[in-house]
Amino acid sequence: MSPLGIFHTALGLLALGSGIAALLRHRQISPRSKSGLLFIVTTVVVSLTGLGIFAHGGFGKPHALSILTLLVLAAAWLAGRWNKRKVETVAYSFTFFLHFIPGVTETFTRVPVGNPVFDSPEDPALMAIAGVLFLLFLAGARYQLKDS
Repeated sequence: MSPLGIFHTALGLLALGSGIAALLRHRQISPRSKSGLLFIVTTVVVSLTGLGIFAHGGFGKPHALSILTLLVLAAAWLAGRWNKRKVETVAYSFTFFLHFIPGVTETFTRVPVGNPVFDSPEDPALMAIAGVLFLLFLAGARYQLKDS
């Protein structure tokens, strides 16, 4: 991995940890909590550094995912400014879900070294895992919005 890739990965892990902390402590990711703000800031930097990583050639799906993440973060921020708390909550949670797509893909197409679990990012089993993660996101969003 390049130095940028190592920094990107380490910051991504920090983002996930702070996102988990925010969800466990506050049932949401919000810039009004320290853990939520740390998640948001690190997610912005992870998305921006992801645009400079070209492990699979030129501009590709991971880069599009970085741009999508930045757009959703902007929408969440605007929703917070406009006092649309439910939209803000779901949008920040969606960015948490988006972290798992490249995380799972990159991990399982590289580990174990020399004999990765999946041969390519397009493996149907990886698509199924992404689908399960999306269902978990939907269930989590429903839980977050319950009683709010």
